[in-house]
Amino acid sequence: MYEEIDAYVQGLIEKSSPSCTAWNIESVREGRPASWNYIDGCMITALLAMSDITGDPRYFKFAESFIDWFVEEDGTIRTYDRKKYNLDDINEGRVLFPLYAKTGKEKYRKAADTLYRQILEQPRTFEGNFWHKAIYPNQVWLDGLYMAQPFYALYELNFGSGDISDTLKQIENVRLHMFDERKKLCYHGYDASRTAFWADPVTGLSQNFWLRSIGWFAVALADLCEILPNGAERDRLCEIFAELITGAAPYADEETGLFWQVVDQGGREGNYLETSGSCMLAYAMLKGARLGVLPKKYAAQGEKTFHGIVKKYLSFKDGELNLGGICLVAGLGPENNRRRDGSYEYYISEPVVENDAKGVAPFVLCYTEIKRLGGA
Repeated sequence: MYEEIDAYVQGLIEKSSPSCTAWNIESVREGRPASWNYIDGCMITALLAMSDITGDPRYFKFAESFIDWFVEEDGTIRTYDRKKYNLDDINEGRVLFPLYAKTGKEKYRKAADTLYRQILEQPRTFEGNFWHKAIYPNQVWLDGLYMAQPFYALYELNFGSGDISDTLKQIENVRLHMFDERKKLCYHGYDASRTAFWADPVTGLSQNFWLRSIGWFAVALADLCEILPNGAERDRLCEIFAELITGAAPYADEETGLFWQVVDQGGREGNYLETSGSCMLAYAMLKGARLGVLPKKYAAQGEKTFHGIVKKYLSFKDGELNLGGICLVAGLGPENNRRRDGSYEYYISEPVVENDAKGVAPFVLCYTEIKRLGGA
């Protein structure tokens, strides 16, 4: 099966170009033109991880040519609009650092400067956290921690002052406001103004624990544990990471190791075992154990989850592998989209698709950690 997974990933990049990828199902469905976006960023991050672990030059070559299509010599990024203040648009920038380190192309550093300007200008809540987007004022979503904070830390450590205290402070705020002490899980969203239609008027929190949002946060913390230098700030971040994983782990389905779309309501009518968030938690567990910041038992749990995904959702169709069970998209609002209200009924109503990068990329990242264990 591992050779088949390798062929599956290669097949995806052979069928993809910067102008039309085989994995951005959301854009295809909506007929959107090619753009600088977090979905492609997740996939390029995964391909660079495959390059590192396999040594196969095809992965890096594809990643480099893909990013070159978007990044101009002066650091301008095609289709990117800073004034949207969309944290999702920061995510793809994290690949600029390994590309710059390996090629020395100055345009990658200039592009990182372009994105860092958004970081400097990004609106914030009164507690100091970035707004998720300009269209979501005063709102913090778990997703946004993954989208912005690894890039922010990488920039400060590579090209900036080296001060990563702001990253830690924003994560501490998430721990303070969005972590449920009873359930040991984080809510999807928090509105510091307590005015969004989906937010509790007292706490500012959304209603439920959405799997992929917790997965995004877990991956952000796992990656930051690798990015940050040793010291008190890294130690504290690792504590928050360990608490998050310890809280989430018991919610896994006993048979498959997968997690539920609405994490704490396993077995409820309409709920389902979802691929993308399960991959993310498995990756975070495997990586955390490898880095020594989580107990070794989580490597075993992450491996079980990965193999459960392979068994349940990786299948042959028309002679090719397909990865299913992926929630296409979920969010909170905006005001003119009240269907996205954070209710249980909302989360289970979004389309479930195959081969979308929000599932494929974390699956590939998880696969690279399995390879590091010597299991592939």
